[in-house]
Amino acid sequence: MLAKDPTFWRNPPWGDGKQKYRLGLKPIPLNQWLNREIGPKLFDHKINLLNNRYEDVIGATSDAAEAQEILGKKFNIKKRKYPDLIADISLVIQDDLCLLRSSGNQELLAASVCSPSYWNVKTKIGKPLNEIHKPVTTLNEKIGERISKFIRQAPVMKPFARQNWLIHGDTKRFHLTEEQPLQNDPSEWFIRSEKETLCRFHEDYSLFTINVLFQPLNIIFDYPEQKQNLVKSLERLDKDESDYFGGSKKITILLDYLSG
Repeated sequence: MLAKDPTFWRNPPWGDGKQKYRLGLKPIPLNQWLNREIGPKLFDHKINLLNNRYEDVIGATSDAAEAQEILGKKFNIKKRKYPDLIADISLVIQDDLCLLRSSGNQELLAASVCSPSYWNVKTKIGKPLNEIHKPVTTLNEKIGERISKFIRQAPVMKPFARQNWLIHGDTKRFHLTEEQPLQNDPSEWFIRSEKETLCRFHEDYSLFTINVLFQPLNIIFDYPEQKQNLVKSLERLDKDESDYFGGSKKITILLDYLSG
């Protein structure tokens, strides 16, 4: 059973509830970037996927070798086990990794995604940044160009962080396919918090990372202000955002539960 994390609840990712999607990137010290050692449970999760479902979690374009080599040196990777270096890199930190070109179309060159939230790296690898976000039209409209511009102009080795969030019916990390209607009671649902970082680690390449944590949704009743702000955020979702989140029916169930 997951314990309550007071740090999470003091500053949940939906903030004051004014809007669901915002760029929200804030600078962080370099020594706080990717310094989270991987624990045994998450390590086993990644190893199992790399050994049994490699093509579902690892992707790389034919011209991604240089970018991976540069990133590998930053993690001091000396021994390689897998065909793509990003797979070996992913085993030394908690985060999922997405390696982007910093200029031009900013295509996704290589990725290790062992904790996807209803998307598959195979469908994204090699695509420009604006196409990766294309399924959520309003996401592109609201922050797509700002993200692209930010990456082009970001100083080298100056990391930034933001938070994203969703609500799932379980704590499973591996969700490749589209979400199905949740059958269990909302009191058994979980907030999936994603701490994301972005760093232009080389003049030509940037790294986007995703670190997934879970908190039981029912804890929110201990925090009335945070519950009110979550309701505000859910009520402000437009249709595209609602579909991305899981659909209007799921949101209605959530709002009914939170009003209790």
